[in-house]
Amino acid sequence: MLKRSLPAALAALLLLNTGCSSLLNREYVSVTPHVNATTAEGDVSVLRAESYQELVNALMFFILQGAETGSIRMYMDQDNVEINLENACLEVVHEDPLGAYAVEHITHSVTPVVTYSQAEVQITYRRTKDQVASIISATGTSAIRNELKSALSDFAPACTLRISYFDGNEDYILSLVREAYYSNPLTAQGFPNAQISIYPNSGRQRIVEIALHYPLELPELELHRDRLAEEQDYLTARDPRPQDPILSSVRTILDAGGYLPQGGSTAYHALLEGGANSEGLALAMALLCQLRHVSCQVVCGSLAQETHFWNVVETDSGWRHLDLSNPDVLDSPYASDTAMRDAGYDWDSASVPQCGPTESEKIAIAAANALNLPANSP
Repeated sequence: MLKRSLPAALAALLLLNTGCSSLLNREYVSVTPHVNATTAEGDVSVLRAESYQELVNALMFFILQGAETGSIRMYMDQDNVEINLENACLEVVHEDPLGAYAVEHITHSVTPVVTYSQAEVQITYRRTKDQVASIISATGTSAIRNELKSALSDFAPACTLRISYFDGNEDYILSLVREAYYSNPLTAQGFPNAQISIYPNSGRQRIVEIALHYPLELPELELHRDRLAEEQDYLTARDPRPQDPILSSVRTILDAGGYLPQGGSTAYHALLEGGANSEGLALAMALLCQLRHVSCQVVCGSLAQETHFWNVVETDSGWRHLDLSNPDVLDSPYASDTAMRDAGYDWDSASVPQCGPTESEKIAIAAANALNLPANSP
């Protein structure tokens, strides 16, 4: 009987079309393992299996093709073919990432022939071929974050990743969604409701599906992004090289409206709608800092136990906190970690650069030490 080995390049289908953006030209790439299967008489709809692993490979080959039916000629102990086939179907559906993600169930029947057993399988899918083809393979936090950033920048409705060596959970993925969202203030036009599903429940490789539901419809999201891009170009042309880019950015945002506790939550609201809440101000500051090549990060924390946003910026003296909702921000723009904690702010210190004492705080500390008094004593 003629045997032909299929190269299983079909596995590359997982990389050809992507729901977010392609990783093929990026530093972080994890190629999905090839699935080698053997045809019977050269017919790709009839595969040959001589071991349990070849049986699993045959099922995965059908799934990669998107085939709903297929035949497998099993050259193995006929007393165990039913058990082997049942176990292989269960492994594919419940333990393989692609099977757990794409397949609802597999049914099968077995017919004994003289020298082999003929299995007919029927595969019912929960995902379309396009959804399977949109999966991106990624390894490492940076690769995941980059793909999420690309998806959010395009206002994509979903992003599906095949992640190697994954030991995180839904909360971990959500934290990366947040990082990706706040890293691009131009397209941060409303934080999406992210619904995260992970397939299977355990394993070295998992498929992570992130469905993204935005607060606005796509045309309005694109309109806000485009108008904000025009505004940033105007601001750059109006003041291309400010003497103090940080304080110049603060003044620009305050002149546009400043802090509105019940205002919108994007840089678009802060710069084009007459003001914004703390989140919108922080995003506007991050946007202008990006334009002026100042290192800046949006901080999501709390003030007096209420959710609050602000920035940390890199000054000539190091990283400092900067809260545009502070009414005294122009007179005393920068604060240290200690001063912020004393004022009732709280944040995840592991995700925010450390901010040392400001010059005025250093003077106060030195004076207090000289007098052997607390630094905040009158």
